[in-house]
Amino acid sequence: MLELTAVVFAIVYLVLAVRENILCWFAAGISTLIFLYIFWDVKLYMESGLQVYYLGMAVFGWYQWRLANDGSTSLQVSMWSMREHLLALVLIALLTFTSGYLLHSGTDARLPYLDSLTTWGSVVTTFMVVRKVLENWIYWLVIDSISIYLYLDRELYFTSMLFAVYIVIVFFGWFSWSRSYKQNMKTV
Repeated sequence: MLELTAVVFAIVYLVLAVRENILCWFAAGISTLIFLYIFWDVKLYMESGLQVYYLGMAVFGWYQWRLANDGSTSLQVSMWSMREHLLALVLIALLTFTSGYLLHSGTDARLPYLDSLTTWGSVVTTFMVVRKVLENWIYWLVIDSISIYLYLDRELYFTSMLFAVYIVIVFFGWFSWSRSYKQNMKTV
């Protein structure tokens, strides 16, 4: 039941994020706290650490989006340059190999390199969501696909189903944010 509750709040988060609704960050916070406990229990330590980061980003995301809603800043859907993507991918790769090696050699972590890849990819991609970078949806497509295998291996079936649903929602997110981006470009 605990895993299912986390899944429900995670879906609510993503649906609200697709709609650019600030309440997504509250749903993210609840889901994150539950998943923190679950992932630690099944020895996915990087995923557990990711939940701590997600909690901080939920607060930061709410703050950033609230400022934009108050009119004190302008947070519109934007795109990153190829250079920014290259830097992000190199950072993800370096952190993945470093933490994967450390987990592999020093802990009883399960699938340490995949756990690290999905974690560091999620760290970067969550930052992209907070900043409303359109391409976050492409990153999520890759991360969510890998995560399904990771969670099936740990017998987290509801979480695996959640990530399958995420893959479907990613497409809605891409098209919705693309419309916002195009609309913003017309007004510039």
